[in-house]
Amino acid sequence: MGKKKETITIYDVAREAGVSMATVSRVVNGNPNVKPATRKKVLDVIRQLGYRPNAVARGLASKKTTTVGVVIPDISNTFYAELTRGIEDIATMYHYNIILSNSDLKKEKELELIETLLEKQVDGLLFLGGEVTDAHREIFSATAVPVVLAATRDEKKEWPSVTIDQIQAAKEATCILVHEGHEKIAYLGGPLTDSVNGYPRYLGYKEALEENGIPFEERLIRLGDYRYRSGYETMKDLLTSNKPVTAVFAASDEMAVGAIHAAQDMERKVPEEISVIGFENIPLSSQVRPLLSTVSVPMYDIGAVAMRLLTKYMNDEPVESGQVLLQYSVELRGSTKLKEWEETR
Repeated sequence: MGKKKETITIYDVAREAGVSMATVSRVVNGNPNVKPATRKKVLDVIRQLGYRPNAVARGLASKKTTTVGVVIPDISNTFYAELTRGIEDIATMYHYNIILSNSDLKKEKELELIETLLEKQVDGLLFLGGEVTDAHREIFSATAVPVVLAATRDEKKEWPSVTIDQIQAAKEATCILVHEGHEKIAYLGGPLTDSVNGYPRYLGYKEALEENGIPFEERLIRLGDYRYRSGYETMKDLLTSNKPVTAVFAASDEMAVGAIHAAQDMERKVPEEISVIGFENIPLSSQVRPLLSTVSVPMYDIGAVAMRLLTKYMNDEPVESGQVLLQYSVELRGSTKLKEWEETR
């Protein structure tokens, strides 16, 4: 291990440049009241010494750190990777840095991360994808830091959020299978205790069946964890149960791809024998064969709009509405027989 270098301070820069510390501070903070020659001399010394301004100290002085805390539930999930990219692009545009924290889908860790980010004096907080519980509300209510929810909603609508209408999107996906002529439509989803994604998508599926006069059958429901393996295993379980299944709505693309592979391994053709539609439109959906039909969630836009909304709150700009629902679309590809879908939303 190399020897730790001695920290260069503002005093070292001022001494080397032959100016006051106040002058160095004005140069660092972009104050125009510095002579061009003096500014150049100070900047040259800063480069030579490798001086880095203390962001914490500057934050204490200005009461702003220009940092935003971001809490996501699963950093390995492509959905959140694309969403985070939208956040980062807008943060960069408005000169904010982000501190990204992964909760590993663990509620206790999630709450600890929120507390830690607030202790770091972030200017704002973006909370992604997890359920907003009373414990979250208690923390959010106790801080003056603006909080915006992305890809999730607070049922009480106490905090601003950016997402899509999960129920309607799931309903439309199921209706596509109904319009293909299917009546034995299985549902592969996440835990119904998940009020953000699991239950709303399940509810949309049920509403589609009900509105089209198709009986709801408990035996056609299989729950997993949204990942590929659970999609594969739940689909295999369905097909080995000797119960008729002609179509599947999966609450995530990973589960849908797992379902396709399970069907193919059991010599069932997609979509000739079984139609499959997913949810999210992650890159994987266009890498499987046949190409996956899916609900396209504007992941990047959710992140970008949420970050822009947060900048408005942080800078006391006017906000028309704190509850933002973005438009989704349906991408019909090779895993369903229907090639065109007239939107009825």
